[in-house]
Amino acid sequence: MKHLKHRITKQELERVFRHPEMRPNQKEAFKAILENGSVVLELPTGSGKTDIGMAVLLALKNQREKPVFYITPTKALVDQAKNMYPSDVRVVYGRNEYQCLYYTDKYVSAEEAPCSMLDCPHRVNQETGETEDSVVPCPYLWAKYEAKQGGIVVCTMAFYLFTQLFSKEWGEPAGLVVDEVHHFAKVVRNCLSYEITDYQLERTVNFLKEIGVVKETEILENFLRKIREIIRCRPPRTATLLEPHEIQDLLIDLYKIDPIEFRGQIRKAVRERVIEPTERRETLKRLEVITRNLTRYLKSLEFSLPRDRHQPLNYSYGYYEAERGEKERVQYRLVIKAYYVVPLIRKILSPFTIAYSATVGDAEVLNWESGIEAPFYTFPSDFPTENARIFIPTDTPNLAVKARKKRDPVITLRRITEACQTLSKSHLRSLVVVVSNLELRKFKEICQRMNVNAISYGNGISPKEAVRLFKEGNGSILVGTVANYGEGIDLPEQMAPVIFFLRPGYPNPSDPMTIYEEKRYSGSRRWRIWNWRVMIEALQVRGRNIRSAEDLGVTVFISQQFRRFIPAVLPEWLKDSYRGDKKLEQAIEEIKKLLGRVWPSGVR
Repeated sequence: MKHLKHRITKQELERVFRHPEMRPNQKEAFKAILENGSVVLELPTGSGKTDIGMAVLLALKNQREKPVFYITPTKALVDQAKNMYPSDVRVVYGRNEYQCLYYTDKYVSAEEAPCSMLDCPHRVNQETGETEDSVVPCPYLWAKYEAKQGGIVVCTMAFYLFTQLFSKEWGEPAGLVVDEVHHFAKVVRNCLSYEITDYQLERTVNFLKEIGVVKETEILENFLRKIREIIRCRPPRTATLLEPHEIQDLLIDLYKIDPIEFRGQIRKAVRERVIEPTERRETLKRLEVITRNLTRYLKSLEFSLPRDRHQPLNYSYGYYEAERGEKERVQYRLVIKAYYVVPLIRKILSPFTIAYSATVGDAEVLNWESGIEAPFYTFPSDFPTENARIFIPTDTPNLAVKARKKRDPVITLRRITEACQTLSKSHLRSLVVVVSNLELRKFKEICQRMNVNAISYGNGISPKEAVRLFKEGNGSILVGTVANYGEGIDLPEQMAPVIFFLRPGYPNPSDPMTIYEEKRYSGSRRWRIWNWRVMIEALQVRGRNIRSAEDLGVTVFISQQFRRFIPAVLPEWLKDSYRGDKKLEQAIEEIKKLLGRVWPSGVR
């Protein structure tokens, strides 16, 4: 990553800064940026990170430099930046947020439309902004065109990746701010990973036969047959890494397809109405995905092979059900997972990149994962230490699979339920975070047996809807997995002043990614990466209920696994809040005293 001391000055930053007074952390962050250019910053929640990044980009915008990007992992954070700086930013969402105007009979998102296969009059010329015969422009393409005209482009990491890596429509960014940078590698990996199912291939093959495409039909039929043969050699319902010779065997077939020629045949069939684009929209979309992604499939599979005695950069695995159920469509899955994304991320960074998060932790591991290497600064919090408590009780078990007794998980979940019940009598509500869906189901069953009003998702209720219900005052406990409630939800103002986190989410030994990392890294490096991930996870969970200096919040880390790293990784401002010498019942009593000034409504 290039380091560039940009031409912006302290005076310019002060001029564009949107608040009457800078906080001490913001002043120090600007000083680091002016001294170094590109930096990685760890700033506690509520420190005004967005204002720091936006000030830098506003200064660049005022110098007529473009494009400048502010990227986040989620649409919710895009909306947050938009609401904070409505007149300065140009927001572009993913295709699924915009309606396709080609289909008029019902609502179809731009993501669902086989756009590249259609001769659509709503297509927007990205140089001129014009459409054919001046019809209404495609909302998605119009948003992209407008964003290119200047201003700060705010988008998700996924949108930025595809824009900068594949379409290359914008040119090298003059400035880039990466919010929640600890997510970057994970987002890129997910975007560049693919799942191919027997159901998809069967539908595609049958359709190609209908329209008379011979060569590609035979190739894909053979490819499907090989997938079934390779995966069927493994135990059912077990995700298993593919061997190099199996990957080679699959590549032989895919190499025979010319993606450009294949796409041309499909487009011709659409123009000649052999394919009716409205009636066969979903099938046409599948064909578009295959023809567009075929080269990426090939590259990803190739990178799943070792090269010159080096470990593969990706990994691929298969999974199947012994029998296809009556209502099930998919029996066989081939999954191609991107892993080593460092060169790709470095390729799309700006020479002037500001990356930050409330939880960076080990900056060297961040560099291993994402390739973002720049001077690292961590800052203290303005929050009062006395407003927080962090407990690891002395009388809870080690819930690691090899260390726990058979009944430990259920007994521990019951103890957490009883603790929540005790707290609710003092009008204190709780967030309970578990790791697996099995733990979630067990906890909900225990709450039901004990007549405890717990709010969660399932049975038609989404995780987002469950949070809304809880914020409206329903239930004494909100419970969910770390995947859904570890980040992205805010419960300030004593909505859930107490958080229970069951155990750290160390990787499952049988998971393909775990097996791949065990092969790729030595023991010390592997464990350093795994510990970094669970540390980020734990600190993010801890931050769900303290979002400002006025909030009171307590976190109880249950499993003794946390004792290995929590005391060491707590930021300096939180170290005095740590209590590791009390039993769970003693911790609950201290929590009640600390939070005794909470009103019965749960809000101070």
